[in-house]
Amino acid sequence: MAKITLENIRHSYTADVEKSGDWALKEMDIVWSDGGAYALLGPSGCGKTTLLNIISGLLVPTEGRVLFNDRDVTDLASDQRHIAQVFQFPVVYDTMTVYENLAFPLRNRGMDPVKIKHRVHEIAQMLDLETVLDNRASGLTADGKQKISLGRGLVRDDVNVIMFDEPLTVIDPHLKWLLRSKLKRLHQQVGATMIYVTHDQTEALTFADKVVVMHEGVVVQVGTPVELFQKPNHTFVGHFIGSPGMNFLPCQLMDGAPTFDGNRIDVSAEFSVPDTAERIEIGIRPEFIKIADQGLSVDIVKVDDVGRYRIVESRYKQHTIKLIVPEGVSIPVDKAKIQFEPSNTHLYADHWILT
Repeated sequence: MAKITLENIRHSYTADVEKSGDWALKEMDIVWSDGGAYALLGPSGCGKTTLLNIISGLLVPTEGRVLFNDRDVTDLASDQRHIAQVFQFPVVYDTMTVYENLAFPLRNRGMDPVKIKHRVHEIAQMLDLETVLDNRASGLTADGKQKISLGRGLVRDDVNVIMFDEPLTVIDPHLKWLLRSKLKRLHQQVGATMIYVTHDQTEALTFADKVVVMHEGVVVQVGTPVELFQKPNHTFVGHFIGSPGMNFLPCQLMDGAPTFDGNRIDVSAEFSVPDTAERIEIGIRPEFIKIADQGLSVDIVKVDDVGRYRIVESRYKQHTIKLIVPEGVSIPVDKAKIQFEPSNTHLYADHWILT
């Protein structure tokens, strides 16, 4: 296991970097604590795989350093970093048994056969593979094969970090939930540093202690699932996390107070707007807006009943405002008044949070 530090990392696939768009990864500093469970979350093309390849040693960053436990490994090859990686599609040796697949990394390192047997059975028990150890891997389902891939990383005791690159993409939805829960329990059991790469917010938020959110080559926020939900540092995080995502409304300052179309809006904290700010917005999640007797007057456009709550789409002039209404709360047919919860209403300037 290792603490992983990315120091002033930037990377470009273009030899002559002339503009910011040429950087696949823009400058970032991240510390992944020893034994932590992290998710690297973002849409396709945001730089997740590039960052993963830099950590694993498949890429040398254009700028910056990679440190494992404060040792500079930037120029070390992958096989010298003691990395285990589980890919999107299971990588197994079909002609081998499950036991032989799990034992393979240990045999390559010349471990004593008695110790190999003990270690393989220990990992097989964790992964619910004990009953199929003598079966050929070719006969297993996709989730069974993915468990083998995971087991080959866990079976070694010299691994600094286990990295998962979209590991549940090909798994059946029900089995995906089971395997994701298994990964969470395994991290608690073995305590290895784990980095889970995904574009799926549900996978990221249920697996990780901390989530690293990326957007256009930039790490826009590192935080717990609660922090990402309650206080997004960037408008992208507000849009990307949550279903539906955060509401963002244009803001003007009147006598130093934030307003929306002349309506004063109380926000969560004191703020200071930079002189260079070109765009100011009010951000609030649908969960923190309620129907009330007084407040902003809106038209009710649509109500979607999703079981435990309703998603209400309202309209104020040309602006759409979504709110989540619990069961048992009455929703007016056409017009309503809504109120924002001040402690969860935030101010953003040029996409970054001010409060």
